[in-house]
Amino acid sequence: MGSSRDIAIGPVAVVSLLLGSLLQNEVDHEKNKEEYLHLAFTATFFAGITQAALGFLRLGFLIDFLSHAAIVGFMGGAAITIALQQLKYVLGIRNFTKETDIVSVMESVWGSVHHGWNWQTVVIGFTFLAFLLFAKYIGKKNKKYFWVPAIAPITSVILATLFVYLFRADKQGVQIVNKIKKGINPSSVHKIYFTGPFVAKGFKIGVICGMIGLTEAVAIGRTFAAMKDYQIDGNKEMVALGTMNIVGSMTSCYIATGSFSRSAVNFMAGCRTPVSNVIMSMVVLLTLLVITPLFKYTPNAILGSIIISAVIGLVDYEAAILIWKVDKMDFIACMGAFFGVVFKSVEIGLLIAVSISFAKILLQVTRPRTVLLGNLAGTTIYRNTEQYPHARHVPGVVVVRVDSAIYFSNSNYVRERILRWLTDEEDKVKADGLPKINFLVVEMSPVIDIDTSGIHALEDLYKNLQKRGIQLLLSNPGSAVIEKLHSSKLTEHIGNNHIFLTVADAVRFCTSKSMQEP
Repeated sequence: MGSSRDIAIGPVAVVSLLLGSLLQNEVDHEKNKEEYLHLAFTATFFAGITQAALGFLRLGFLIDFLSHAAIVGFMGGAAITIALQQLKYVLGIRNFTKETDIVSVMESVWGSVHHGWNWQTVVIGFTFLAFLLFAKYIGKKNKKYFWVPAIAPITSVILATLFVYLFRADKQGVQIVNKIKKGINPSSVHKIYFTGPFVAKGFKIGVICGMIGLTEAVAIGRTFAAMKDYQIDGNKEMVALGTMNIVGSMTSCYIATGSFSRSAVNFMAGCRTPVSNVIMSMVVLLTLLVITPLFKYTPNAILGSIIISAVIGLVDYEAAILIWKVDKMDFIACMGAFFGVVFKSVEIGLLIAVSISFAKILLQVTRPRTVLLGNLAGTTIYRNTEQYPHARHVPGVVVVRVDSAIYFSNSNYVRERILRWLTDEEDKVKADGLPKINFLVVEMSPVIDIDTSGIHALEDLYKNLQKRGIQLLLSNPGSAVIEKLHSSKLTEHIGNNHIFLTVADAVRFCTSKSMQEP
């Protein structure tokens, strides 16, 4: 149903561990196993509903509120949280905290040093973690060995399982998976909560995980589409993912989404169509029907090591450094998400990231940039004098550009900034003994829209300038803006002969007027 040809679908580390931690906050999976499962399927159902609804209603743009910087921070924080949670398996700790913040986890780890760690488990866990990281290094160093990190996890599972079985390490305190049920997933329709106190909890968890899953899947789809030079339809991807998770929730599956590592293997292996997902599904089906009993002696430590090795790559410190260099506000969003997840919880990190992203948008909307323009010598081009210090001011004329739409939220600020520029220039002119300023040109090319508050602000600006004996001129207002100016009769006040196509035309008019005056 989706439009991506390369994306490989399945459970992924971030969404899996996010779902697990959110479920664990509501229900203990050891004490209330059935309730835990029911809540997992309920969350998956609502995740699917959320994703499909966003696609059907064409609300895919909502995902864009999670900026790239916020996602980098969130992913990094989630990766560390997930990795810390795996220490209970890698170190063989039986009594481990249910909290996910770094302080609680480290207290639990160091509090178990003398009596809770199992040395055989530690040896297995860290040996295979080193092996997995080395395999990743080989694949990254030489692209033709891309298959090495791809087969490393299953190789590790086979070797670790053989080791435990041959040496009966489970008798020495090494925790193992034990029996995994054979066969196709049974129906779970009757396990989804549609009434009761768990519906709201399932909805909340589903929405959070569904949004993160969507963000990851769409980002992955766009990445590989760009590499193969084709377009994907974000709304179709959402409907496809949503439908998949709704059906999955009814067949004992939890939230699945696009996997970057599997998609990369898929891409490198030369896939051309989504049929590759069908082949993957058949392999999983074969595993469920035939191979599951072989995993009985698989140690939990190796599964923890695989997860740690998988999530380490999500800590993208290079991207964080680049964000710091490019945009400090984005870096604050990135770090807010990171520290919120690491020191509190996934939900808090997500909330901080979205809040800072919204704050940035509001700041840019309510405090748009206004710049002073000057003429580049020998041309009719006018540019920002801060960017081009050699751009010269035209005697008697001040040219200001507004770099945003003018709405109720910023109209007063825009008017005040324009007047501030004018006052500053008047002070300079007076100090230098230059001709008095008689004209103010407002360059409106970047003003894509204006509302009634913006029109009132321009009207107030016009009246203020009239009192000071200065003529207001407008340069190149867009079609939407000029229509509203005509409708409000503001063009009649300013004068149609004072609205120009370019700044150069406006300045030429000002110069000729100045020359005509005695």
